Amino acid sequence: MRTLIRKPFSRVPGVRQAVAGIRGSEAAQTLVEFSLVLPMFLILIFALVDFGRAFFSWQIVTNAAREGARAGAVQSDAATIDTKIYQSFCSSWPDASSCALDTTKVSITKTNVQGARGSEVTVAMSFDFDYATPIGPMLALIGGGTLAAPTISSSTSMRLE
Repeated sequence: MRTLIRKPFSRVPGVRQAVAGIRGSEAAQTLVEFSLVLPMFLILIFALVDFGRAFFSWQIVTNAAREGARAGAVQSDAATIDTKIYQSFCSSWPDASSCALDTTKVSITKTNVQGARGSEVTVAMSFDFDYATPIGPMLALIGGGTLAAPTISSSTSMRLE
């Protein structure tokens, strides 16, 4: 009876080349995995950046509406209320020559300015936010949907003194 002697795989012709080919394709596999994960990673980074900017803008708009309502509560006229609002935009920014928000994208509505004492003055503001990153097209690429730029708004009422 003949005995079969098994050779280790490393000595079988062609196996060494096949194993080397598998190891060589790991770089290609890594590249494919990276290309699949990169859009999701970028969306997370873009979302963090734009959420931070939107939150900052919301704080500026809310504070500006509060400043305008306070100016209106002490019987200031509409021009003085607007000045207080725009000063609050620029005072929050490090550079005095520029403002934190683009003033062309801000709309202000004032009601009951210099009204009867004891009634309320209301200052409502809205700001058209723009994304700084291409998060909308990235979401369209991955999920098929789009992301419209929001309008940040705030309203403050105070009793007239």
